[in-house]
Amino acid sequence: MPKVKLTQVRSLIGATQRQKDTVKALGLRKINHSVEKETSPQVDGMIRKVSHLLKVEKL
Repeated sequence: MPKVKLTQVRSLIGATQRQKDTVKALGLRKINHSVEKETSPQVDGMIRKVSHLLKVEKL
C-alpha cells in the first residue's frame, strides 16, 4: 500500500474536540511532528477531516 507522511502544521487551539481526537488518532502530538501512515479508506477519511491542520506528502 502507498504511504503518506503527515505533518501537523497548525495548532489544535480552537479546533473541535472531534478534530483533536482525530489528530491524536493519526499519531500526531504537536506542531511539526511527523508520522508515516499507510493509506487506507479509514486513514484517507481522517486526513480529509483535518486537512486544514496537516501537510500531507506522498512517499
